[in-house]
Amino acid sequence: MANLSIEYAGLHLSSPIVAASSGLTESVQNIKELEESGVGAVVLKSIFEEEILMEMEQVEQQMTGKPYIFPETMDYMDDEPHEDLIRKYLRLISDSKQVVKIPIIASINCISNQKWTYLATEIEKAGADAIELNMFSLPSSMDMPAGEIEAMYLELVEKVVKQVKIPVMVKMSHYYTAMGQMISKFAKTGAKGLVLFNRYYLPDIDIDEEKIAGAFVLSSPSDIAIPLRWIALMSDSVNVDFAATSGVHNGESVVKALLAGASTVQIASVIYKNGLGAVEGLNGFVLNWMKTKGYKFISDFKGKLSYNADSNPAMWERVQFMREFRHFIKH
Repeated sequence: MANLSIEYAGLHLSSPIVAASSGLTESVQNIKELEESGVGAVVLKSIFEEEILMEMEQVEQQMTGKPYIFPETMDYMDDEPHEDLIRKYLRLISDSKQVVKIPIIASINCISNQKWTYLATEIEKAGADAIELNMFSLPSSMDMPAGEIEAMYLELVEKVVKQVKIPVMVKMSHYYTAMGQMISKFAKTGAKGLVLFNRYYLPDIDIDEEKIAGAFVLSSPSDIAIPLRWIALMSDSVNVDFAATSGVHNGESVVKALLAGASTVQIASVIYKNGLGAVEGLNGFVLNWMKTKGYKFISDFKGKLSYNADSNPAMWERVQFMREFRHFIKH
């Protein structure tokens, strides 16, 4: 019988399906239901660096009388005191560990290497099995060179890795000029896993009201293409495990990610769209596919179509459509 268990960044998972950081993973009850649905691990909803730094700014606020507002915390800072957020996050970790057996991965959304990194130790003490650093700030400022931004990210990962004994993963952006080199550099920081790729808030424009509006919250199936390519290109070249995220909406995309070299996939949008039953469907598809192909373990086919393993690796490097456009013209 086919077996879905997999090793990911030093963690043993019963399934390669991981619940991604989102509102789905912000309560103990939700996490328990996710475990029952068949996920192999859960990444908690992120706690933001801005939330942590807010505590450090309280004295300045009292002195100036001006609130210190960060862009990512504008949605909820008026509703809940910051100091309660950190305590609640640590309690979510410890309470979840008491009711589920699957790994609990804490998530920190971070944009700098400031003194907030002490929280990594507190997360470890609370019982988290791993930490995922959700890293990226929009590089809209022209004052800071790309090299400095990248160096800051790398230094941050190294700091956290040195502070804790549990595995550290990095959730990356695909906005790097030399992506292969950046993946390689992150792998050398001591991180055990790389999650490709982060999904960001994308503003839209309402032409009737003539104002900026939020949109494109959920991913679409075609979004899997970018993580597939880079996991296939890099999974044989660096000593870390990969997770594919954004665009995993069906069992086919799970199998594709594993064939490219991923150890796991992270999902959220498909659960928002189809409910928790989607997890059972994904697991069932992979099991049936493995049975049909005669595979007993995921390791039997993981990375079979990666860059180094495939008989036609140049397909992963193509950047122009050429023949495909000629095909459309003919039809």
